[in-house]
Amino acid sequence: MTTQKQPSLLGGIMIIAGGTIGAGMLANPISTAGVWFTGSLLILLYTWFCMTSSGLMLLEANLHYPTGSSFNTIVKDLLGNGWNVLNGVSLAFVMYILTYAYITSGGGITEGFINQLLSSEQSAVEIGRTAGSLIFAVVLALFVWFSTKAVDRFSTVLIAGMAIAFFLSVASLISSAKAEILLDQLAPADTAYLPYAMVALPVCLVSFGFHQNVPSLVKYYDRNAAKVVKSVVLGTATALVIYVLWQYAVQGNLPRSEFAPVIEKGGDIAALLDALGNNVQTDYIALALRFFAYMAIASSFLGVTLGLFDYIADLFKFDDSGLGRAKTALVVFLPPLLLSLQFPYGFVIAIGYAGLAATVWAGIVPALLAKASRERFGQSKYTAFGGNFMIYFIFLFAILNIMAQLGMQFGWIADFKG
Repeated sequence: MTTQKQPSLLGGIMIIAGGTIGAGMLANPISTAGVWFTGSLLILLYTWFCMTSSGLMLLEANLHYPTGSSFNTIVKDLLGNGWNVLNGVSLAFVMYILTYAYITSGGGITEGFINQLLSSEQSAVEIGRTAGSLIFAVVLALFVWFSTKAVDRFSTVLIAGMAIAFFLSVASLISSAKAEILLDQLAPADTAYLPYAMVALPVCLVSFGFHQNVPSLVKYYDRNAAKVVKSVVLGTATALVIYVLWQYAVQGNLPRSEFAPVIEKGGDIAALLDALGNNVQTDYIALALRFFAYMAIASSFLGVTLGLFDYIADLFKFDDSGLGRAKTALVVFLPPLLLSLQFPYGFVIAIGYAGLAATVWAGIVPALLAKASRERFGQSKYTAFGGNFMIYFIFLFAILNIMAQLGMQFGWIADFKG
């Protein structure tokens, strides 16, 4: 009798890292510009620790339920219908908004790449944004429809390519970083940093969003808690290292006082490259960053939609057959695809609320689930570290993020303008 070999640990790490590293990366240096490099390191570490801990709390609760159970089943049973509705709405909102964002961004880059590839000096090819979005969404959706293993394999390829493009793009920036810029030594003595700390929290929270993939990994590793834990910790740690290197590369070359035009354009990559160009040569960096951005968007798309896929399958009780997975795929991919075709530039309005929604299902709900599952089931196959203290620690983290979101919406807290 032979036992089926379990998927490799690397695959789980890549699913977590790939789903985590995405659109938030380019926003991080802008959102943390007020607190600058030292402050950004503290906030990134704090957010990474809290988000990783809440993900492990979700794992603890998940293991009490049958394989394939996602947020809908677990939250409804442990916390009741009210919390399940709130959690479901917030989860679906963030996942669909991110899917919509990745289709619009990925579609635009796909359009540019194909136009450039097919065009010649004699004739120019313009496939259009609609065709670019359709190609991007349909090709990647096929991997998610096929299996988690297909996402694992393709995510590994994307992460490898992303790492190469990332280090090609930041190697020059890291080597040219200056201590006086990185530590803001040229700033006036009365320069304030702490008032801008709250502004950075929600963007950093979204940058470490992976919780939708925890039920997928429980299923993928056949309930092997140790492998899921290692995937979560090492996957999010990989994202943390890349974020810190990116912070170092950007905030070590672009003075804090020169961030105004980048902030004004919402962290647009072209605006960031223009600003960096005043201090370093960015010609080849721009090309490498485009490749990096494309692979980051594609890997994030796979990570986000894999979690949404399993959630929708659990919610509507679609089976795991080819037809059942096709039904799930239509519910997952069709709404954001149609929305992206109709409103290709509308994401900026909605994303402002994504952090607030993410706080519910990535902060509050996992902590409540851990508390409720310990009260009901007692001994667990796996128990997240820290006991009840860590549950309240995560509650505090979630409350701070909610306060930051509301403070920004109503103008109650300082917002760094450069």
